[in-house]
Amino acid sequence: MVKRVLFLIPNLAHGGAERVLVNLANNLNKTKFEVTVQTLFDVGVNRQYLQNHVHYISGFKYYFRGNSQLMKMIPSKWLYRMIIKDEYDIVVSYLEGPTARIVAACPNRNTKKISWIHVELSTPKLAAIGFINHRKAQQAYNQFDRIIAVSEQVKKVFQKNMPTTAPVEVLYNTNETEIILEKSESTDVSPVFKTGDIPVICSVAKLAQTKGFDRLLNVHKKLIDEGYNHRIYLLGIGEMQQELEKKISKYKVQDSFILLGFQDNPYKYVSKCDLYVCSSRREGFSTAVTEALIVGVPVISTDCSGAKELLGENNEYGIVVENSEEGIYTGIKCCLGNSELLAYYKKQAKGRGQFFSREKTVKAVEEMLLKL
Repeated sequence: MVKRVLFLIPNLAHGGAERVLVNLANNLNKTKFEVTVQTLFDVGVNRQYLQNHVHYISGFKYYFRGNSQLMKMIPSKWLYRMIIKDEYDIVVSYLEGPTARIVAACPNRNTKKISWIHVELSTPKLAAIGFINHRKAQQAYNQFDRIIAVSEQVKKVFQKNMPTTAPVEVLYNTNETEIILEKSESTDVSPVFKTGDIPVICSVAKLAQTKGFDRLLNVHKKLIDEGYNHRIYLLGIGEMQQELEKKISKYKVQDSFILLGFQDNPYKYVSKCDLYVCSSRREGFSTAVTEALIVGVPVISTDCSGAKELLGENNEYGIVVENSEEGIYTGIKCCLGNSELLAYYKKQAKGRGQFFSREKTVKAVEEMLLKL
């Protein structure tokens, strides 16, 4: 019997969670699951990548600020009835916040409910995001049949700040490994992207405060002043773009710290770099780091959630540094000019990338869904 599964998410914008949901929905076994993806807001570049066999239900045509606060004022049972019109065997909230509140209110006792947690909810207040208060959030999370965390650290922090009766387990994100490798071979890159003359570093993420690109820029300036010539490319867009551009101009590093904007195919850039740096203040389980490993690029990451699961407790597959500007500086400085170290981690990255293959991660999710 085919199980009908609904994934509910705010939108399909250019974030990591949105991308891995599309990957998962596309790859779930069509003989076992009938998959629907529904958004609260019909916006986002990742919608175009949903395959034809995945049903898509759009939400409001325009995203508006403050929608989360507005939804808090509407009874969750009303929201469920207004938004979800059909019956499903399994309903999944694929992000923290409003969708978790909506899915928890599913009135059908035969429908299994899942909440996916993608980030460290590091305080009780953060754990209750999307809810009026912590007590209401806890009541809602107790209604779920399963809570899925994307890393062990995300699970640990969630259980600390939102103790619930629902079982919590870890399932890693799904990446299209074959497609990533194929796309990484493309040579059609921007003319401003230059490699070969000096070490080239990159990072892929939304230009947001949590990603720590302000720290990375400060480190870049310090290393340049110390005579460590290198070039850094950032791939992404976001609210910090103007702030970063002003600081790049102030530091006079326009030729060595370059914003490439959002790239439909970031892999063709990442694969040609000498080093990938995750400078994040917070993460759940970095999709971009996983993808860098898949294309065989050495990685430095701050010690945020998921970093040691990806790179090893003792830097077996990459380098985990203190989650600070000094940590990022020390890590990059250690690698610049050290060709033997980079060659070693390039080899380690390729092997580690295979651990997070599409087949393994999809199979784990399918087994969890079938057991419910």
